[in-house]
Amino acid sequence: MILNLFRKNTATEPVYAVYSAIVAQSRQPHFYAEWQVPDTVTGRFDMISLHMALLFRRLRAEASTDKDFSQAVFDLFFKDMDRSLREMGVGDLGVPKRIQKMGNVFFGLLAALSDAMDRHDLVALQSVLSRNIYDEAEGSHVEAMAAYLLRQDAAVSRQSADAITKGTIEFESPQ
Repeated sequence: MILNLFRKNTATEPVYAVYSAIVAQSRQPHFYAEWQVPDTVTGRFDMISLHMALLFRRLRAEASTDKDFSQAVFDLFFKDMDRSLREMGVGDLGVPKRIQKMGNVFFGLLAALSDAMDRHDLVALQSVLSRNIYDEAEGSHVEAMAAYLLRQDAAVSRQSADAITKGTIEFESPQ
């Protein structure tokens, strides 16, 4: 914990701008009201994770992209999660355990999501969402979320990696 005080802050203005855009998109009421994402701490974490995955998928496709940018966005994400847990009253001893669990959940979701999306397998993508976001539920809301993610993945992939690392990422409306 004390070593964090001496760690270099990697969050630059573009990192904050991209992370803020991800959080803003993840808070769209449509996800919760129409597509039945649970409006809970976990549901909101899941939505941020899905949009973070879209960012990381885009940046990994660009060989020239600065890996430090991806790492800085990731670090800011988990710093924000740490802050949120503390605000909710999780004690100093419990925060690292929860952050580690959240990291494992995130990396599992990222891997499963990327695999399904790389194969353009809509059924597999719906299965990933059902397992990870919807507590095994199926239905038109899961199908809508899968279609949304494929549209967003295509939209984000058309955006310049240079523009993203300079702080601009744009998402389409979920509606």
